[in-house]
Amino acid sequence: MDIISAIFYIVGAAALAVVALVSALLIRIFVGKSIRSGDYPPVVGTVFDQLFYLNRLYDYQTEMAKKHMTWRLLAPDQSEVYTADARNVEYILKSKFHNFNKGQYNQDIMGDLFGQGIFVVDGDKWRQQKKLASFEFSTRVLRDYSCSVFRQKAEKLVKTVQELSKHNLSFDVQALLMRYTLDSIFTVGFGVDLNCLEESNAEGNEFIKAFDDSNELVYRRYVDPIWKMKRYLNICGEEP
Repeated sequence: MDIISAIFYIVGAAALAVVALVSALLIRIFVGKSIRSGDYPPVVGTVFDQLFYLNRLYDYQTEMAKKHMTWRLLAPDQSEVYTADARNVEYILKSKFHNFNKGQYNQDIMGDLFGQGIFVVDGDKWRQQKKLASFEFSTRVLRDYSCSVFRQKAEKLVKTVQELSKHNLSFDVQALLMRYTLDSIFTVGFGVDLNCLEESNAEGNEFIKAFDDSNELVYRRYVDPIWKMKRYLNICGEEP
């Protein structure tokens, strides 16, 4: 066998392997998910469809919520259910909260960002952290302090908007609200003023960028079937 034939053979074998892999993935996604059953929320696509909307993901999800209060996106191992129905939200977060957990799937994806915090852990670890948090956030002093901080930051936000408007400068409302939120939460929760509303604050700007990048990476993992391989190889944004 000459070199050209060998190359064509390798390329052909690789192509067949890719076709077989994609076919197996599609079969696993669409088989056994009760797609047309009225007992389940309607299917609007697969989790991989979100790759096309990553730059406007929340807008895409809002559009879906206007069409269906509750809907599904199909994934290889399970269906992902999204809901904007207040009754479902109350059922999940309050009435039957004990029936729902994050599970290993979500812990693997979010652990690098949230560690073993209350947003990731289940069971005894979650109950322990909830108990500690309830002690900290139930006192009247803390509630009064929180209100004071949020008012102060809101005044600063208004002054920032007024200053920008005064000089006819354009600004990103969402970015400003993110800075306001981070400033308020970190002051209340950690006693640290990031001062993110100050554009000249290089340290605050770096923190916001790092936080945004981390959130984007975590969300991308939900639609990237090979993110663990990328992390193992330290490539494509999964570098430590």
